[in-house]
Amino acid sequence: MKYIEAIKDGFRLINRNWQLVLIQVGMIFTIVLAFFIIVGIPLAIAFIIFGIDLTTLTSVENIFQIFRGTSDLLSKYLGLIFMVLASFVVYFLVVAMLEIYVFSGSVGVIGRSVLDEDLKFSVRIFMEEAKRLFLRLIGFTSVMGIIFIIASFFLGLLVGGIAAIISFAQSRDSTLALFFGIFFSLILIILLFTMILGILSITLYGIAALFFKGTGVFKSVNGAIKFLKTYPNGFWLYSVLFVGHLVASFLLSLFVYPFTFIPLVGPIFSFPYQLVSIGFQTYLGLVIIAIVLIYYYRKEFPAEPSVEMNENPIQEPFSEEGHAVSETEAQENA
Repeated sequence: MKYIEAIKDGFRLINRNWQLVLIQVGMIFTIVLAFFIIVGIPLAIAFIIFGIDLTTLTSVENIFQIFRGTSDLLSKYLGLIFMVLASFVVYFLVVAMLEIYVFSGSVGVIGRSVLDEDLKFSVRIFMEEAKRLFLRLIGFTSVMGIIFIIASFFLGLLVGGIAAIISFAQSRDSTLALFFGIFFSLILIILLFTMILGILSITLYGIAALFFKGTGVFKSVNGAIKFLKTYPNGFWLYSVLFVGHLVASFLLSLFVYPFTFIPLVGPIFSFPYQLVSIGFQTYLGLVIIAIVLIYYYRKEFPAEPSVEMNENPIQEPFSEEGHAVSETEAQENA
C-alpha cells in the first residue's frame, strides 16, 4: 500500500466521522474547567486561610517573602497543604482517565470505520468501544510509559557519560573538547528523535494490533515491533506524519504570534484563532491515528484479489488431463 493512499483514506475516514473532533475539543475544555474546580478552589481556600494577597504574587521575590513569613502557618495548616496536594493528584488521575476513555472511543470508532467503510459515527458505537477498550488501553499505555521511562533513563546515563568525556577532553585540549561537544550533541539529538519516534510508532501500531487482532497488552507491543521489522516503511510513514504535524503546528503558532503585539484587541482576535488552532491540531492528530490503523490493517489483512468475469467469458481450452493449455498448444492439438 502506498503512503498517499493511506493518507487519503485517513482524511476521508475522519471527515466521515468529524464528530470525533468535537468530542476531543470538548474534552480539552473539560480538562481546563476541571483544573479550576479540582485544583483552583482548594488552592484559593488555602490562600484565604493563609492570608496571602494574590496581588503581591507578581515576582519570585515576593513569593519567597510570603512563604518565609508563613512558616508557622505551614505547620499549623499542614492538613490543608496535603489537601491541596491531593487535589493535584486527583486532578491528574481524573484527566488521565478521561483522556484514555475518550481516546478508547475514538480508536474504536476509527477501527470499526476501517473494517466497514460505510460506517458513520454514532454515540452508541463510541460508548461501546470506549467501554470495551478502556481497561486494555490503560494497561497498554502504562506499559509504554514504563518503556519510555526506562529508555529515558538509559539516555540520561549516556548523556552523563558524554559529559564526562567532554570534561576530560577540555582538560587536555579545548579544540578537541569543542569537536566532541558538537559531535556528541548531534548524536544525542538523533538518538532522542529516534527514541521518540520509535516509541510513538510502536504505541500506535500496538494499538492497531490490540484492536484488530484482539491481543493482550504485551502481545500487542510485541506484535507492533514485529510489524515494524517486517514493514519498516510503517516507521517512515509515521515519521513523515509526525514531522508534518510539527510543521503544521509551527505554522499555526506563527500566524497567531503577531496578535500578541496588538494592544487591547490582540487577545480578542487571538482567542477565536486559538479555538480554530486547537480544533485543527486535534483533527490532524485523529487523521494520523486513522492513517496508521489503515496502513496496519491493509498490510496485516490484505484483501484477496477479486477476479472480474465478463458476461460471456472465453473459457480456456483444457487438455485431456484437465490442465489448462496455452493457445499455441490448442492449435497444434487441433
